[in-house]
Amino acid sequence: MKYIDNLPWPMLILLSVLLAVLPYPSQPMPHAVEKIMMLMDGTLSRPLDIFDLLMHTAPTLVALIKAYRQFVLKKQGEE
Repeated sequence: MKYIDNLPWPMLILLSVLLAVLPYPSQPMPHAVEKIMMLMDGTLSRPLDIFDLLMHTAPTLVALIKAYRQFVLKKQGEE
């Protein structure tokens, strides 16, 4: 977890936004949105689609973990 704590915020935010909206002009909707809709519909079954979902959402999940550790856990440690 120390590795996540040491990741710089600008890099995480840039990667999260970039991978969340890619591919921008070529598709009617971003891959991440498409794959999340497939997951909710129950049609996310191909290994490539599952990998796509993980790849496009991984930086956002890492940023959420970092934010939780930085803001919630440290605040609890101060009390």
